[in-house]
Amino acid sequence: MSTDSSPIILAFSGGLDTSFCVPWLKQTYGRDVITACVDTGGLDATAAANLRDRALALGAVEHLLLDGKQVFFERVIRYLIAGNVYRGHAYPLCVGAERGVQAAALAELAMDRKATTVAHGCTAAGNDQVRFEVALRTLNPGLEVLAPVRDNNWVRDEQLAYLKERNLPLPPQGSAYSVNRGLWGVTIGGRETLTSEKSIPEDAWLLSKNAFSQPQPPSNHTLTFDAGIPVALDRQQQQPVELIEALEKLAGAYGIGRGIHLGDTVLGTKGRVAFEAPAAITLITAHRELEKLVLSAHQSRIKDSVAAVYGDMVHEGRQLDLAARDIEALLVSSQQRVSGEVRFTLRPGNLFVDGVSSPHSLLAATRGVYGEAAGEWT
Repeated sequence: MSTDSSPIILAFSGGLDTSFCVPWLKQTYGRDVITACVDTGGLDATAAANLRDRALALGAVEHLLLDGKQVFFERVIRYLIAGNVYRGHAYPLCVGAERGVQAAALAELAMDRKATTVAHGCTAAGNDQVRFEVALRTLNPGLEVLAPVRDNNWVRDEQLAYLKERNLPLPPQGSAYSVNRGLWGVTIGGRETLTSEKSIPEDAWLLSKNAFSQPQPPSNHTLTFDAGIPVALDRQQQQPVELIEALEKLAGAYGIGRGIHLGDTVLGTKGRVAFEAPAAITLITAHRELEKLVLSAHQSRIKDSVAAVYGDMVHEGRQLDLAARDIEALLVSSQQRVSGEVRFTLRPGNLFVDGVSSPHSLLAATRGVYGEAAGEWT
């Protein structure tokens, strides 16, 4: 056992991997374990209370809930919207984008508690191990970072058996699917995502379950942007975090933002994951259409090129690179005139932008005439 008596700070999501880590770390290192959940969205009061109870039942001496939603929006989401950022032209970086914010909160917590060790439950197969460790080692190079599941090659069946043998609580999802939920969406992994042929079953979806099996009438709505920031839904002013949460419920019921992403991992391998991102898809789609009205061709082209690089940096856990600050400055500058309204209609599985308006419109009134009567260049 280690002679270090400081507590181990464990990033705790309540899933199988982190549930396993609590008793295993306590037994293996003979040290107290403090679990910390950085709430970057998708966690209501009931879920938060259940998470705390489970962590303590697993053997944690203390469980902390850290609110990271506003920081997540200010440091990451606003730039993903400004850049209309997707991976593979489909996936809006739902959950992976949170990891840098979560790692920063853990590093700060470790400093406050004079802890020398931080642990996470990432496996060897995913991107999150890189995102967490790059951020943690950049922010606090002296921290020891433990990854028990990855470094000991624990598989899910072994983790379940470990918990069952000790009569410790199991996570609600069991072992069939790994679900991660945050402000920007949900990712779901399971046996179907290990190959490329099949989708996950309908019951495995979280936000859009059965959205296509029941008739729903079209629903008309309006989004308002101010300098690229979403500020109102249906002309009701809201803070961005609250607006995103409301839009998730609204668009999720119509199955908007459901997809499966197949792409390149940080490690250079191929990976596949199911996702639900109703708010992200709706906001990016609406924002992109508004930009078409107010940005020049060169503004759009330059912004798109740097936004793609920014998306790569977020995906790869390199958002602390100072180059990301330069890109963010350009994105903020590009959004000065991205103000106005976007009207859209929701139907099951379909998001249709009906129209956009802005005081900064570059669509001249004379060009509203159709065809040859417009008198434009041909």
